[in-house]
Amino acid sequence: QVQLVESGGGSVQAGGSLRLSCAASGITFRLYCMAWFRQAPGNEREAVAIINVGGTTTKIDSVKGRFTISRDNTKNTLYLQMDSLKPEDTAMYSCAAQVGWACQSPSWTKTEMYAYWGQGTQVTVSS
Repeated sequence: QVQLVESGGGSVQAGGSLRLSCAASGITFRLYCMAWFRQAPGNEREAVAIINVGGTTTKIDSVKGRFTISRDNTKNTLYLQMDSLKPEDTAMYSCAAQVGWACQSPSWTKTEMYAYWGQGTQVTVSS
């Protein structure tokens, strides 16, 4: 049974930092591309960042220079370091996984590309 379990969310003031984690089980983690998505109330789910099997990362423009996605294959864990947080970063953050061969670069922002999802962890940034 595949499980993705996020942790590390919370409430911070603007300019603060949080580190999200996504612990994976039931998959050969090192063979999966992993991504972070977020969804704010009333908005569609939005891709934030992806890290592929080889460690190459891609992020959306609004988080470049502030967020860092990384993975530790020895711990089967995905991370999202979030610095200089802004109120507009407030959302439920979820991790997603797809086996590496099925990860298509132009489609990484599309939710339908991913086979597995976590339940999410809430991030709230106050001004």
